Amino acid sequence: MHPSVHAKANPDKPAVITQRSGVHYVCISSRLTAPEIAYILGDSGAKLLFGSAYLGETLDEVAKLAPEMAQLRFDTPGALSAENALAAMPDTPIADERAGVDMLYSSGTTGRPKGVKLPLPEDPAIDQGNALVMLTMGAFGITPDTVYLSPAPLYHAAPLRWSMTIHKLGGTVVVMERFDPEHALQLIERYHVTDSQFVPTHFVRMLKLPEEVRGKYDMSSLKCAIHAAAPCPVPVKRAMIAWWGPVLYEYYAGTEGNGFTFITSVEWLERPGSVGRALTGIVRVCDENGEELPRGTEGQIFFEPTEGMVPFEYHNDPAKTAEARNRHGWSSLGDVGYEDEDGYVYLTDRKSFMIISGGVNIYPQEIENLLVTHPKVADAAVIGAPDPDMGEKVVAVVQPLAMTDATPEFAEELQAYLAPQLSKLKRPKQIDFREALPREQTGKLYKRLLRDEYWAKAKEEAA
Repeated sequence: MHPSVHAKANPDKPAVITQRSGVHYVCISSRLTAPEIAYILGDSGAKLLFGSAYLGETLDEVAKLAPEMAQLRFDTPGALSAENALAAMPDTPIADERAGVDMLYSSGTTGRPKGVKLPLPEDPAIDQGNALVMLTMGAFGITPDTVYLSPAPLYHAAPLRWSMTIHKLGGTVVVMERFDPEHALQLIERYHVTDSQFVPTHFVRMLKLPEEVRGKYDMSSLKCAIHAAAPCPVPVKRAMIAWWGPVLYEYYAGTEGNGFTFITSVEWLERPGSVGRALTGIVRVCDENGEELPRGTEGQIFFEPTEGMVPFEYHNDPAKTAEARNRHGWSSLGDVGYEDEDGYVYLTDRKSFMIISGGVNIYPQEIENLLVTHPKVADAAVIGAPDPDMGEKVVAVVQPLAMTDATPEFAEELQAYLAPQLSKLKRPKQIDFREALPREQTGKLYKRLLRDEYWAKAKEEAA
């Protein structure tokens, strides 16, 4: 598990090449199956697939499913050699060089992956400023001296865009092949990392390391630890700030680029649980009819675009694009939350994960945030499963730190742990244990897979 370290954008990397040649480039997860890859290739209209030798077996299957798709592979001899093809190209800028842009697919946590397509920048200049550059230089203080640790894979929006932007500003990027909590600490110390980006699951796993392990490594070089992707449980973030100092910066945004909120550690300590105020877009919290709600009232979070913002679309899916917008033209990522009187946003859950039990809306995130703070819990997911009386019941799927704790007695212990903090209606009616939950490397949970499993099982039992 060795990191890749690049002092500047390497011209033989496909994303960099395409970013400099005015095309859309699609980054695909190396963990996908051949049919999943073939679907994205066909849906996106891609013309050329870059891959690596270690994925040869999967790429051979892709070639059978999409024989019309040209392929080039790194570390592969012969006609497929990406190195040979690139060596034949000039290493000087092409005459009509212009900026390209990524077209990324959602990870499919609530359905089949969707391509988020943004238009090419109007300004063709490669070194043009963009929203992310301005935000990083302004809000996060990124400079050419930055050493940035990316603990997540580059086929997702945040790791890719932040890494490419750091390169654009002349900084250094350290890329982990996979996240390991102690190895992340080792890399921060070894490379004097100044900036990084995490998700709450990374924090939880680092905090679960023994005290003597956490104390071994020097974290003093860190000036900015950015985190996003999901709201961080309040006790977890408090513990991280106590450990690393007030260097945690949080934002809320999506691949769609329809809005961006931001909060510092100092602000967060005054407003625990907030994901900040909007830096781009205007936050609008709406009811089911698209009517804006007063501040302090929970509803679906939308962003009204402001001047200069580029509208997004879901590629080949006009219905999904329309569904993401309300009658005012404001767009939403599907999250539920509220604004306080000062305009700070608080997320409570995703609308699609809401459980309706006995006609009452229950948001799983609140329960999950409590479960992961138990010292014996490594991870947790809460879903709604079928219930003949209540419609849905609350089910907690828990990954213990040690599977020897996966016992009925531990389930009772967790119920007792939750009881003083949750109303009886919200407490799980069932607690199951798993060795691992279906999470992406970015920390995103494939909760839909768990929910589908429980609903399918109930259907079988009822048949």
